[in-house]
Amino acid sequence: MASLAGGIVLVAATGLIPAGAQEFQLNWGHYLPNGPFVEVEQGFADAVEERSGGRVKINVVYAGGLGAGNELLTLTSRGAIDMGAIVPGYFADQLLFAKALQIPFIFDSPAEAIEVADYSFKEIPAFAEELKGLNVRRLFHQPLGSYYTVGPSDECKTIEGLAGKKIRTFGSDIPKMMTTVNAVPVTVAPGDQYEALERGTLDYGYVNLGHTETYRLQEPGPFLCGPSLTMVGHMIVINEDAWQRLPEDIRMIFEEEAAKASARYVDWVNNTEAEAGARLAAAGATIIPIDYLEAWKAATPDLLRQWAEELDDRGKGPEAAEVAAKWRELTAD
Repeated sequence: MASLAGGIVLVAATGLIPAGAQEFQLNWGHYLPNGPFVEVEQGFADAVEERSGGRVKINVVYAGGLGAGNELLTLTSRGAIDMGAIVPGYFADQLLFAKALQIPFIFDSPAEAIEVADYSFKEIPAFAEELKGLNVRRLFHQPLGSYYTVGPSDECKTIEGLAGKKIRTFGSDIPKMMTTVNAVPVTVAPGDQYEALERGTLDYGYVNLGHTETYRLQEPGPFLCGPSLTMVGHMIVINEDAWQRLPEDIRMIFEEEAAKASARYVDWVNNTEAEAGARLAAAGATIIPIDYLEAWKAATPDLLRQWAEELDDRGKGPEAAEVAAKWRELTAD
């Protein structure tokens, strides 16, 4: 048994491998805890293992056990791990194109966000080329339930109530939507929001309903206002060297199961978000629909245009202009 990049283990291909024997073990680093909201991804791993007849074992290590969320791209790129769940906004200086999928106020629904993501990685070369330069390959994206402010006060029910409030953000673009309403953006990891709300270093967490429940944020923050942001979530990537070492039939299984997971994920997210909202309400949380989203959008600069200008300054102006134009076409009402 020989050890290859990122912990992938290959049973020597001597022709003496028994039918059904494990040939490949891939270590997948995940920043989220194991639970209902990674069900589709765990199902993807299980399906690959089953269809490979036991030749592939995918070891998913949750809750940052193989690296924190802001480390997983580097670890996967270098081959220290084989697969990673990568949040583009955590790597704003490296994923110049992928991070645009987390720009506020572009998408109206998780389904639309995933449709644009899939189109971009299939049809716009800059997206795949960016990942190629980092030695990783995208398998599929996580659609994400829309975001709510989550805190101890119902002041979030008005746009004026957000002024001066310390609100959780991440990446380079979500902070911009907060400063537009005079809120104070604070970078906090998803799993650190509970303590930050308890200590008062955050006035509001910012996350979808499912992760509100996962992290029990309704305990320190029983008031939820939204939804106010829809975007894609993390993407599942595999180290390119590990990918190239897999036989063609195994790669085909990965691709087919990734497509199935992606297709299932959108409906699954919509259903589970609704179920999470019902459970949160039953547990005593107050979910307040906001009526100021359009005003918030109108007050915020055109962040897609700003992104294109940023990339123009980095010598990628034509590619960014192509992306912006196509996305406006794809998301036009």
